[in-house]
Amino acid sequence: MSCCLPPPEFIEAAAGPIRRGPSDDEIRLASRDIGQGMRQTDLSVPSVHCGGCIQTIEKALNALEGVSSARVNLSTKRVAIRWPDGGTPPAMVEALVGLGYEPHLYETEDSQKDRTLPGLIRALAVAAFASMNIMMLSGSVWSGADGAARDILHWICAGLTLPALLYSGRVFYRSAWNAVRHGRTNMDVPITIGIALAFALSLYDTIHSGREVYYDATVSLIFFLLIGRTLDHVMRERARTAVKGLARLAPRGALVLGDNGAPEYLPLREIVPGMTILLAAGERVPVDAVVLTGASDLDRSLISGESLPVAAEVGTRLEAGVLNLTGPITIRAAAGEQDSTLAQMVRLMEVAESGRNRYRRIADRAAELYSPVVHLAAFAAFLFWMAFNGDLHNAVTVAIAVLIITCPCALGLAVPMVQVVAARRLFDAGIMVKDGSALERLAEVDSVVFDKTGTLTLGAPQLLDLGDIAPGVLAQAAALAAHSRHPYSQAITRAGAGPGAMPAFADINELPGFGVEALLDGDRYRLGRADWALSDAAYAGTVLSRNGVELARFTFADGLRAGARSAVSALREAGLSVEIVSGDTSAAVAAVADELHIGARAGGVLPGGKAERIATLRAEGRKTLMVGDGLNDAPALMAAHVSMAPSGAADVGRSAADFVFLHDDLSAVPLALAVARDAGRLVRQNFALSALYNAIALPIAIAGYVNPFIAAIAMSLSSIVVVLNALRLGWGGYRFYRWPLHQAAVVRP
Repeated sequence: MSCCLPPPEFIEAAAGPIRRGPSDDEIRLASRDIGQGMRQTDLSVPSVHCGGCIQTIEKALNALEGVSSARVNLSTKRVAIRWPDGGTPPAMVEALVGLGYEPHLYETEDSQKDRTLPGLIRALAVAAFASMNIMMLSGSVWSGADGAARDILHWICAGLTLPALLYSGRVFYRSAWNAVRHGRTNMDVPITIGIALAFALSLYDTIHSGREVYYDATVSLIFFLLIGRTLDHVMRERARTAVKGLARLAPRGALVLGDNGAPEYLPLREIVPGMTILLAAGERVPVDAVVLTGASDLDRSLISGESLPVAAEVGTRLEAGVLNLTGPITIRAAAGEQDSTLAQMVRLMEVAESGRNRYRRIADRAAELYSPVVHLAAFAAFLFWMAFNGDLHNAVTVAIAVLIITCPCALGLAVPMVQVVAARRLFDAGIMVKDGSALERLAEVDSVVFDKTGTLTLGAPQLLDLGDIAPGVLAQAAALAAHSRHPYSQAITRAGAGPGAMPAFADINELPGFGVEALLDGDRYRLGRADWALSDAAYAGTVLSRNGVELARFTFADGLRAGARSAVSALREAGLSVEIVSGDTSAAVAAVADELHIGARAGGVLPGGKAERIATLRAEGRKTLMVGDGLNDAPALMAAHVSMAPSGAADVGRSAADFVFLHDDLSAVPLALAVARDAGRLVRQNFALSALYNAIALPIAIAGYVNPFIAAIAMSLSSIVVVLNALRLGWGGYRFYRWPLHQAAVVRP
């Protein structure tokens, strides 16, 4: 029986459970002894999101035989199950899959934890506290405090400045020192110099009972800069590597036949070529191998994206990561862990990820011009005033004012503020963005490459011509199909599900690669390939037969995803080139391409070939958006200039993509493009506003008309203007008037 292979969720939804998670041997290998004859298994359940999920999971697991206790941690999305040692692990995986929560073995990934953000937030809190209190005390000085009272207030302000100076300012000092130590400069160098000089001059004036100090300017400078730095860090940290997610798809080990014929579970790293492996239905192939005995259907979508299951028989070569669908087989390892096809995909993604990380953001490029200009302006102002009146105090004050008034607060907020607002607008539209730089890259694209199965199409076979099949016959077919994991069987099961009673078949048996047969009232029924089910088959297809006589013929199709036509049309009208690159057959790709009027198409492309196509487009000077959903798309998603995936994509596909749209409508693609382009326009406006502000403020500061405090106020106002301009992206609801999809694309905050 052949089919269009649906996503795993469809296979699970129908009858005939398929194991989606670690095996009992893997669970035992990963569990730990906690004493008193008990073991604990930690499972990661990413789809847990609320208190209701916790109650559902804990109730179901605690009711299992052999489970002593089960507790869910919502923040880490971890389920801890305790069970007695010495026995078979409880059916915890099956229970979670039955509830709709796909589990994985939990791994602590301390290296991936964001250790910087908590420090930034603490530094921001200290700077905010110091800034508010210093402003309050400075108000007393401005209102007329003089003499000893003014000096006391200045000393108090100096004491309040120290925590912000020494703790909050470290964020900039470390960066500045690292740049100077390596013979270069960045935006943090003038910031550090300005902070240090402003505090030193203020402390000098405090010691000598001066009338003006600039502690408020010093702390306000740190506070505003930390706001931009924190926002920028949050957006950058949304991007996560997908390489480890792909590596986790490989099983931790396999059941290997020893020299004495006894099966032994070995970790993956200990499997070497020549070993004999027992592979059950529902398990992934651990390493590249060859089938020794047995027959089954294989899901090769991880490797090729092929929508049709492939029949496996003796001599068939299997790639690591391929899913065994229907029957147990015995295989011989042909490669070790590091030489497997899955390991090669991991290396492909590592190369692609390192290439993407070299992308230089707009703010990073602007910083190269900013630092030398500010240093030169401040130094020139100092030399000018020293030559003009020889007053060192005045010359230093003017130089500090120049450093502060040109401080990159507005520049630091220009990009992250727009990106945060854009990410919020996209979230309102059901689109998740993981990295701020992805918005910049998305605004630059000039071509789009689509995968087919699961992206342009639903990836699940749909039964056609239901009206031509008698209800009773459909019920018989559905009853037989319920005992198969085959995707066509799942389609028949879904179509035939109803309130009526199902026929009670006996002696049900599935023959991998052929179909399902059973007995009913002494008659033999077969559902599967026509050349197997019929006594005399004149065509190839899927049929239901009774005693070799055809009862019904079934036709399947993989429907287009909602919004596919309008999305492709909008992209083409916007001037972008569109093409399909898929691992599916050329005929299947051509059918979808013709329906969507896409001229450029390629079928039968392997994962490496997809990444090579992206590389070819890049060599031609194209900046490509890759839209895909499968595991085989992950290297191409990483290699593309920017990438998107639907929420129903495989875990690795979602991890590799920069954007994930949470609904089934493909119009999310042009919608995200529209937001990204308008966000880019606002970023450019913010840079222009920053440049205009500096063009006006810098000559005034050099002329000595502002002191550091007035410079700090001007700097703060420029930052506020940039923030308000960024917020325009969402004022009054976001409408995409500049794109062909403006009639329907409306996002409300």
